[in-house]
Amino acid sequence: MNKKIIIYTTPTCVYCKMAKEWFNQNKIEFVEYDVLSDAEKRMEMIEKTGQMGVPVIMIGDEIIVGFDRRRIEELIKK
Repeated sequence: MNKKIIIYTTPTCVYCKMAKEWFNQNKIEFVEYDVLSDAEKRMEMIEKTGQMGVPVIMIGDEIIVGFDRRRIEELIKK
């Protein structure tokens, strides 16, 4: 698995925590950006997705809004 994984999160987001736990349990590396404290990354996320909901998970060029484990697994296996 050599696709870069980025997760845009906020500290209080339950689904963000679930996504991060799932990646950690499966020993999958990811880069996390807290869009609450990082205005630049918040703007980057909004520009890429057109919305402000988190988590936003990027796997390679694919964007997933929310914690859709089935879709994440599909993209990781590609």
